[in-house]
Amino acid sequence: MDVTLSSQAARRIQAIGQAEGRDLMLRVAVDGGGCSGFQYRFDLVENAEADDLKIQKDGATALVDSVSLALLKGSEIDFVDELAGAEFRIHNPNAKSSCGCGVSFSI
Repeated sequence: MDVTLSSQAARRIQAIGQAEGRDLMLRVAVDGGGCSGFQYRFDLVENAEADDLKIQKDGATALVDSVSLALLKGSEIDFVDELAGAEFRIHNPNAKSSCGCGVSFSI
């Protein structure tokens, strides 16, 4: 079960890169902390690390490091634009619970 990138997330990564005039990739990582035990971290980067898994869709690339991959197996990286705000979001089938902000989760 691989990590996937939604079409909405791919379009957003491409749009940000075009607006900044650079080829950017979305780095997704899982860090310890947050109110539920783990939290997602999102960064826009120009270069991949040697151990990164590259997830590509529609010309966009997301990166996941090998340590975070175990906690993200089967997840989808998505982008939502709602009344409350626009953000990248992880749909993680491994998460047993999450906090109200959607950034913190437990396994």
